Amino acid sequence: MVVSLSRRGNVEPFHAMDVLAEANRLKAQGVPVISMAVGQPSDPAPARVRAAAAKALEDGRIGYTDTLGLAGLRKAIAEHYADHYGLDVDPGRIAVTTGSSAAFNLAFLAMFDPGDRVAIAAPGYPAYRNIMAALGIDVVEIELGDEAYLHAGHLEAAHREKPLKGVLFASPANPTGAVIPADELSALIRTAEALGIAVISDEIYHRLAYAAPDTTALRYSNSVTVINSFSKYYCMTGWRIGWMVLPEELVRPVERIAQSLYISPPELSQIAAIEAFAATEELEAVKGRYAWNRELLMKRLPELGFPLAAPMDGAFYAFCDVTRHTNDSMAFARRMLAEAHVAATPGRDFDTQAGHRTMRFSYAGSHDDMVEALARIERWLR
Repeated sequence: MVVSLSRRGNVEPFHAMDVLAEANRLKAQGVPVISMAVGQPSDPAPARVRAAAAKALEDGRIGYTDTLGLAGLRKAIAEHYADHYGLDVDPGRIAVTTGSSAAFNLAFLAMFDPGDRVAIAAPGYPAYRNIMAALGIDVVEIELGDEAYLHAGHLEAAHREKPLKGVLFASPANPTGAVIPADELSALIRTAEALGIAVISDEIYHRLAYAAPDTTALRYSNSVTVINSFSKYYCMTGWRIGWMVLPEELVRPVERIAQSLYISPPELSQIAAIEAFAATEELEAVKGRYAWNRELLMKRLPELGFPLAAPMDGAFYAFCDVTRHTNDSMAFARRMLAEAHVAATPGRDFDTQAGHRTMRFSYAGSHDDMVEALARIERWLR
């Protein structure tokens, strides 16, 4: 038998998913694991979202849609930009995608060629690095060190070293939860445009900021590509539905690639997602619990010897320095799961250089679970 393996499969594994798989294996054996490893809301999709999906199933036919998504959903997303940001976004610039993961694939394929240099922040979401590496794009990781977020100075320095074709950043960020202040975001985008660097703004944690209102990159330029998702704030991870707001010049290239890669996003999820924007009361109650969990972790994690490595301004993560306990966060995470039955994500996922010193704790679960998880960690450390 002959098996052909490409070099693309040699990308770094997504360790958070490996931790989740081990946690699920232990749960299947009856071990009462509490997971703080994966950024997944513990609440289901809002009631009206599930009702819309149930009605669509009862009505019968679920099939292909336009590659860029249902007109009704694209219109609803455009109305969301008017309601939440005060911006007029043409629905024709919106592409509905099979989760934000497909949006990143489409953006990278439509915007960059193999060998192009694209900057990201470290620590940062590992799929950025892994997808671009698989596509032959040269990933330039900018180590943030003691700084909370990527800023214009970082970009200028990296570009001086060797010209960049693109930059990708997230605000609020995964794994840190840091938010780029509005004036810094404006300066970052102005600098990128002046240097001829294409911008991708990951905004999937919008509506989950705790200290300041959301600011979309679209406020400062129509040339940016914005990626968002129904997974986080809207509690629709498994529905695999997201969106992009594209510069007009990118709409048709993205559509052409998506036609062959995905045909269309799942219609059932699109029908349901239209209702998500009308579920704010239910979703704000969920966000209120995240805020409660956030206050708990901000107090308790430093007390347990896990000082915060970045401000917890948004999303639902605490990114911590673990060097008081270990210099190998991967081994530490395995031991904590096996012995304390609490799952968290080693920092190696987010920073290949300094990740051995950090861990990410997700507080998207129930408050009781967060209290119990911290109590278990405290007993274990003793």
